[in-house]
Amino acid sequence: MTSKRPLGLPSVRLIVIAAVAGILAGAVAVYVTSMGSGNGEGGQGGGSLLTASAGQCEGSAELAKSVAGFSRGQVAAMVEAQPPRRIDLAFKGPGGQDIKTADLSGKTVLVNLWATWCVPCREEMPALNALQVKMGGKDFEVVAVNIDTGSDEKPKKFLEDYKIDRLGFYRDSSMGVFNAVKKEGLAFGLPATLILDKKGCLISSMNGPAAWDSPDAAALVKAAIGS
Repeated sequence: MTSKRPLGLPSVRLIVIAAVAGILAGAVAVYVTSMGSGNGEGGQGGGSLLTASAGQCEGSAELAKSVAGFSRGQVAAMVEAQPPRRIDLAFKGPGGQDIKTADLSGKTVLVNLWATWCVPCREEMPALNALQVKMGGKDFEVVAVNIDTGSDEKPKKFLEDYKIDRLGFYRDSSMGVFNAVKKEGLAFGLPATLILDKKGCLISSMNGPAAWDSPDAAALVKAAIGS
């Protein structure tokens, strides 16, 4: 692990960006304006599927409301899901295997969509790594899904160069996962973050970066876990 960050002064940069994101919470915050279409919004080639099945998320509304009470400070841009709904995203797992967020049920999951060409994403990754170090385990996991097109070489090199060593290597080179989340109005650009409860139900989401290694983030995640 390391405190090295891509642009040298990440903590200050992220504090400023996250503060602005908090002011703009609920508004359209475009961090990346040039996005490819991938293999279509249907999720071909490792894309994604969103299932709007609120009935399966009975009981998640109370948790979502509780978590919303911790949307402040460095994570003020987190927006409560109204209503919480089942989201099943498909991508590649660390071993290159097909995986869905449904396979991760039983634990709270923070899904973050990122790319090496997204500057705020690059700044955010070490903080996500630190969050996984601090809170990752049987009850919680940071699932950072890279959506660079092409081969795995560039994102793997970025993670190696900046010693992002505690996050699993999740990938969707088709960008289908981003397109599906965007179609649902949950992503206007990158990075985009979703928090899913233990049933795989969306309880909160954010557009833009955050200081995930901050006390504010730890308190929000703890509330999402329900501990």
